[in-house]
Amino acid sequence: MGETIARLKSYPLTWIVGVTILMAIVISMLSPHFLTVGNLTNLLKQVAIVAVLAGGQTLVILSGGIDLSSGSILALSAVTIGFLIENGYPPLLATFAGIVVGTLCGLINGIIIAKGRIPPFIATLGMMGIARGLALVITKGVSYMVLVPFFDIIGNGKLLGLPVPIVIVIVVYAALHIVLRRTVFGRHIYAIGGNEHVSRLEGIRVDHHKILIYTISGFLAAIAALIMVGRLASTPPHVARGAELEAIAAVIIGGTSFAGGIGAVETTLIGALIMAMITNALNILGVSSFWQQVFIGIVIIVAVWLDNLKGRR
Repeated sequence: MGETIARLKSYPLTWIVGVTILMAIVISMLSPHFLTVGNLTNLLKQVAIVAVLAGGQTLVILSGGIDLSSGSILALSAVTIGFLIENGYPPLLATFAGIVVGTLCGLINGIIIAKGRIPPFIATLGMMGIARGLALVITKGVSYMVLVPFFDIIGNGKLLGLPVPIVIVIVVYAALHIVLRRTVFGRHIYAIGGNEHVSRLEGIRVDHHKILIYTISGFLAAIAALIMVGRLASTPPHVARGAELEAIAAVIIGGTSFAGGIGAVETTLIGALIMAMITNALNILGVSSFWQQVFIGIVIIVAVWLDNLKGRR
């Protein structure tokens, strides 16, 4: 028995998955709506936004950094799309502009961190305020309606029998898997997260890679914005507030070390599913959104604590 417990302690993700499964069983007993086809379909759509954000966050955390601005970048990209469509621009042009804005924000993050030697926490915290502020300035606090078939397809359509948001998640995670496992760039991300100083001594272009990592994170925040616009059919400037915390929690729950250098994008997807299931369950049970934020904060603390336990093996 003691040996079994010791093995479980060596794999903190086991505890979280076990607790989540137990929670799902309990919630399904409390509410018959949890395991219905309709709710499970809605759950898959809900997970898409956090999963895409968490994909970019995985690269950042693997490199030993953090991105607190991804939720605000998502909002700014969404608002850019809504503003252009509101003023008569074609949906495809608005989409391209939204992606460019998100990618540019990520690029700026990377340059500030790599070239300005500003800690990622401070740099992305600043970008979080800038992006969210710009979203409010552009809209003056008003939400734009986006009643365009193109975005309705992205948010609610199906492709090959699967919801389009899930197809986007599959494509994003397949690409990230290839990058991390089959490219020199991916191996360098692990090396930088493991020991940045040694990576520099070995000739790895650390600054160049950091800029690219944060640029990808911004790009994926913009892709998440497309899904968000399609799901809501509007672009409220306050959208995705706190989404970056859910993405970070998904990455850590998925087993990626907060210290960097250890982890996999595949398990991040599991973490995102767990986070979406928890949020969905709390909504079904009628738990206040205020208490949900408290719960997410607790989940992040517990996940990092378990990561520390794993690091002491």
